[in-house]
Amino acid sequence: MTAAGRIRLGMVGGGNDAFIGGVHRIASRIDGKFDLVAGALSSTPEKARASGEALGLAPDRIYGDFKQMAIREARLKNGVEAVSIVAPNHVHFAAAREFLKRGIHVICDKPLTSTLRDAKKLVKVADASDALFILTHNYTGYPMVRQAQEMIHAGEIGAIRVVQVEYPQDWLTVAEDNKQAQWRTDPERAGAGGSTGDIGTHAFNLVSFVTGLELDSLAADLQAFVPGRAVDDNAHVMLRFKGGARGMLWSSQVAPGNENSLRIRVYGEKGGLEWAQEDPNYLWHTPFGEPKRLITRGGAGSGEAAARMSRIPPGHPEGYLEGFANIYGEAAVAIIAARSGEKCPPEVIYPTVQDGLQGVQFIDACVRSSKRNAAWVSFN
Repeated sequence: MTAAGRIRLGMVGGGNDAFIGGVHRIASRIDGKFDLVAGALSSTPEKARASGEALGLAPDRIYGDFKQMAIREARLKNGVEAVSIVAPNHVHFAAAREFLKRGIHVICDKPLTSTLRDAKKLVKVADASDALFILTHNYTGYPMVRQAQEMIHAGEIGAIRVVQVEYPQDWLTVAEDNKQAQWRTDPERAGAGGSTGDIGTHAFNLVSFVTGLELDSLAADLQAFVPGRAVDDNAHVMLRFKGGARGMLWSSQVAPGNENSLRIRVYGEKGGLEWAQEDPNYLWHTPFGEPKRLITRGGAGSGEAAARMSRIPPGHPEGYLEGFANIYGEAAVAIIAARSGEKCPPEVIYPTVQDGLQGVQFIDACVRSSKRNAAWVSFN
């Protein structure tokens, strides 16, 4: 794309020393479809100014708060067409609302909001807006996740019976005093869920995306093992899906030896699939009664869905940043189609505001269940 054709992008949050802001900026640049031109990058004007200058933004496109940014950018002839919201969870609703109601597309980090009430309100705002809403559940952008989805939808493992998904980490095994740990373990900023909101929502979204199953009810046992921690750092969740399938979900941030060990196993009447995020270019397929088969990204047995998400030949690793970039790539196709008044191609898939609502409903249901001694509760 020429510079003139690139999508003019703004950012809320993601200033100096913010990990996820840097990830979003890299992801937006990989395919050359976005230009970052404006930002309200921090909660204080001084930090916002310093962060904007460090990124080379024009002085008049650096803002002290997101509302000021939304109002001015909507009036500019070449104002932002889309905005990435990468601030802590409690900021998502208010920031997204300001841009959506002005017709500016929103690309928002997960979870959707910090409360279920705000999530429901944001769905109404998004539905009333002409702008798109894209939620960055980046693991849905991995090629072999798309491969697994394609195989399941084609009936290659038969009707699903059992799903197991886990996402253990170890970085919060002891009390931490860094910026990331502070807000992610603060219920006022992160919401009622700790590990459930931060990584459990990724695991739940992965199950929903890959299998297409709809959750009916769950039973959750949440713990805060670190003394004084106000949100959970470990969760065991039993899942019952509509149609009869069953599942188990484990999310933990106090599991020494695990960095980002997201893994999913899906078992059907005719076989099983297994994928691990830390080895993302491989998908194991086991037809019942036959040896395990290794499907590699771009290799024999890999299909069209995986190919759409791949940039380089097989054998060259693609992973986290490329998966994130694939969500931005899908968003770009949808935004460019909207720009020209065309329909988005049907093969373009990205998480929506409804996926975000389900994620917050998952957190809410887990908290409700755990408070009732892990009783079964309805998902909706």
